[in-house]
Amino acid sequence: MIQLLNDKSALVNHIAHVLYERFEREPITLPDAVDPLTAAGVLLLLSDKSCNNNAPGQPCLVLNKRSLKVRQPGDICCPGGRVAPLVDPYFARLLSLPWVSLARWKYWRRWEKNKSSVARLLALFWATALRESFEEMRLNPFGVSFLGPLPPQPLVMFQRTIYPSVAWINRQKRFFPNWEVEKVVVIPLIDLLNPANYAQYRLCRTPAGDAESIDTIGHYPCFRYQFRNDTELLWGATYRIVTLFLDYVFGFKPPGLAEIPIIEGSLDQNYLTGYK
Repeated sequence: MIQLLNDKSALVNHIAHVLYERFEREPITLPDAVDPLTAAGVLLLLSDKSCNNNAPGQPCLVLNKRSLKVRQPGDICCPGGRVAPLVDPYFARLLSLPWVSLARWKYWRRWEKNKSSVARLLALFWATALRESFEEMRLNPFGVSFLGPLPPQPLVMFQRTIYPSVAWINRQKRFFPNWEVEKVVVIPLIDLLNPANYAQYRLCRTPAGDAESIDTIGHYPCFRYQFRNDTELLWGATYRIVTLFLDYVFGFKPPGLAEIPIIEGSLDQNYLTGYK
């Protein structure tokens, strides 16, 4: 499977086929009605462009690092956000028109015919993710290809469910983050497929007004990416989305917690609220 990284066309076709076949065997659970307060659409965004000085032609995962002005500051996340019920349904219809991203996906017409209600919801979450990604990083919503959905993921610390769509950037090389995003983080897939880059994140929290008391929140699997002098950690719901994708597409599973080193981490009092 690793050899797919050397052939963009084969990799893109493989991803689309695998996700379609997986969905046919194990249908994704979608809500009967979408609650805009708790439902969010995100992109697992892929590119082979020379972003952040990565080698040209190297398939990468493109993520955002949350700024200090939003909740969960410093976390690495998939671009996207909550459903806008007055905008996204209309954008979803536009994206389903001939020659636009959903219609160009070779399985879309089959889903529209045989799974119309599911197709409408997937189109809605795709539209949401593209609109939010344009706002966050100026991703061109008409310059990406839809490759398929991944199972929804609940957020542990918030009452929210995120619905991921896998997308491939066709041409865009530069992004322009807004105030919500500290920077765009680009991780080569080959690094995500290296077991040595995984660790156990032992997360603690200092209670307000008590700097000497530390509460252990839990132990979480994480991915550690080192580029030049920077180290980024991928954990939580984004980690689950990414590792599920790696399992589906490459048959790769990260090592268990007992087999990997421990990284210490802490959350301050602003983690759940941001600095706004």
